[in-house]
Amino acid sequence: MKRKLRMGMIGGGPTSFIGPIHRKAAGIDGEIELVCGAFSIVPGESKQTGEALYLNPKRVYETYQEMFEAEKNLPPDQRMDFVSVVTPNHVHFGPSKMALENGFHVIVEKPISFNLEEAKALQKLVAKTGLVLGLTHTYTGYPLVKEARSMVAAGKFGKIRKVYVEYPQGWLSTLLEGTGNLQASWRTDPKQSGMGGAIGDIGTHAANLAEYITGKKITEICVMLNSVVKGRLLDDDCSMLVKFENGATGVLLATQVAAGEENNLNIRVYGEKGGLEWKQEEPNTMILKWLDRPKEIIRAGQAYLSDDAKKFTRTPAGHPEGYLEAFANIYRAFTKAVRDYKPGKKINPAKYDFPDVADGVHGMSFVQTAVKSATSTRKWTKLK
Repeated sequence: MKRKLRMGMIGGGPTSFIGPIHRKAAGIDGEIELVCGAFSIVPGESKQTGEALYLNPKRVYETYQEMFEAEKNLPPDQRMDFVSVVTPNHVHFGPSKMALENGFHVIVEKPISFNLEEAKALQKLVAKTGLVLGLTHTYTGYPLVKEARSMVAAGKFGKIRKVYVEYPQGWLSTLLEGTGNLQASWRTDPKQSGMGGAIGDIGTHAANLAEYITGKKITEICVMLNSVVKGRLLDDDCSMLVKFENGATGVLLATQVAAGEENNLNIRVYGEKGGLEWKQEEPNTMILKWLDRPKEIIRAGQAYLSDDAKKFTRTPAGHPEGYLEAFANIYRAFTKAVRDYKPGKKINPAKYDFPDVADGVHGMSFVQTAVKSATSTRKWTKLK
């Protein structure tokens, strides 16, 4: 396929935060062009966004249903190849399902769906169609996160024993949803966000990062969820003990009421011989800690890094590489899988290194189990 992949978008209208992020990230490598979209459910806003993006007016749609019907009837050399779903949580399943049913690949914002049942339904559709579904767990796209995973897999730290992962934010320290803030309004609304607030919004990122770096799934959790701000309908604060499948234990904290914090996702992983520490707010630096020698600082872009990190690095050492590039790395890996797709041939996401439908199902199971654990009198709840 010697051309750019053609992307459609569901969501991402004038008030969207994440839609423009996706569009920028998708364009970084020059492999993708946006050709169509249904950008908003508000009358006129989809057209407004299409005009701002200089799209063909005939390919700017009012609904995603209209979009799929029109696009599938276009000639193969014109129709979109995949759709990017960047809507609030409760509108992830419908567009993703319809895309797969109509022969289009999908990349969707996390969480993959509104609930676990929807996630499992998408998993069955992916298995049935063989199409590619990617999930934007962005933080696994950073080069030094790739390096951390590579070092753990190579046994550099010995058997992993302890994992501490934290995701503190402070933006919901007040009842922001009561002021008309759109981002706060849908994220704190059970009808749009689902059963989890902070645990679904950022807790899943923390869990996914811990599992990605260690290469081990979380098997049991002991959870406390709080709604700290009076009047809030969903949790805004989470504390959790975790057990991993290799016997390691750890702590996961996710809060959106840590006043003064911005987006301080950070992780520490310790094995028999040493450990590592990485912070999302300083993503080009990782600290290595050893039992029998001094600490080391490693930096993104350096020749001493593994090939796993190098192939997802775009800039020379000392040139900041951040959130957009990490997002773009998810798109890069997803794009390679889509280019390799052939009907009847099974695509293995692990070969390309991007989060897929299985990660989506696991994430929804994590949220559901966390809520169950938080309301239970049992100390530990198994994560199935």
